[in-house]
Amino acid sequence: MILPLAKLGTLTLKMMAKPVAIRLKTEASRHPKFRQFIINLAQANHRISTNIQRRLYGHSTQVEIRPLNEEKAVQDAADLIGELFVFSVAGAVVVFEVQRSARSENRKEEARKKEVEELKQKEDQLALEIETLKLKLNHIEGLANSQGLSGVLFRRGNGSVADQNKAS
Repeated sequence: MILPLAKLGTLTLKMMAKPVAIRLKTEASRHPKFRQFIINLAQANHRISTNIQRRLYGHSTQVEIRPLNEEKAVQDAADLIGELFVFSVAGAVVVFEVQRSARSENRKEEARKKEVEELKQKEDQLALEIETLKLKLNHIEGLANSQGLSGVLFRRGNGSVADQNKAS
């Protein structure tokens, strides 16, 4: 029952993260200091991705890369921040699910260990009972061998059949 609710919760969280990411993008484009920071971030991202693409296609990387215009840089950086936010939320959900699953497995393992320990204790008790019964049987066999069968069945002083017949 809890698994479907957890899955529903994670989907809800992901859906809620998208509007938050959009809001983050609009706020990031308004504040001047943050705006300059994200422009620098977008320019660095543009240089790195352009160099990677040039290397993949076998073109020269010694060429000067034109910087993005300010509005394009703000939009790209805001998109990058929004995607990073959604990715972070998704990553946090994955970490949460893994930890929850690990806790569940630990509980199951502890239950198995407890069950095995109980079975070992029961086995030890049964082995002790068997030993006690073997000792009693050996004692009875010893009596039977030394006194005969009638000596075992009709022993005096221990509430045997002979004592009960005398009492009647």
